Amino acid sequence: MAVRDQRLASNIRYNHTMIIVLTSLANPIEAESLAEKIVSAKLAACVQILPQITSVYIWEGQMQNESESLLLIKTLPEKYDELQAFITANHSFDVPEIVAIDAENVSEPYLQWMRAVLGSEFPL
Repeated sequence: MAVRDQRLASNIRYNHTMIIVLTSLANPIEAESLAEKIVSAKLAACVQILPQITSVYIWEGQMQNESESLLLIKTLPEKYDELQAFITANHSFDVPEIVAIDAENVSEPYLQWMRAVLGSEFPL
C-alpha cells in the first residue's frame, strides 16, 4: 500500500498550476458555442458543460430563478486575464459570472497535457 501511496503522491502537483474558471450562460446552445470559442482560441485545454443548473439571485431588485448552463473551464493561471476579457466580450449577460478557483492537486500527466495543448512556454 505504501508504494501505491508514494506513486500517487508523486503524480500530483501542489503549487496551484491550474485553475478552473466558472461561468454560466442562458442555455446549452450558448454554452457550447462559447466553450468551442474558448478552446479554439487556446484559452483553455478543456471546457465541460453542465447543461442544466438553476441559479437563484437578485437582479435589478427582483428575485430571479433561472435555468442556466454552467461551464467548467480548465486552464493555466497565466491565461486568466485573456480568458476573462474573452468571456466578457463574448457573453450574452450584462454581468457574467467569471470565477477562478485554484486547483490544489493536479495529476502530473494531466498538467503536462494541458501545457502541451495550450503551448505554455513556462517550465513544469
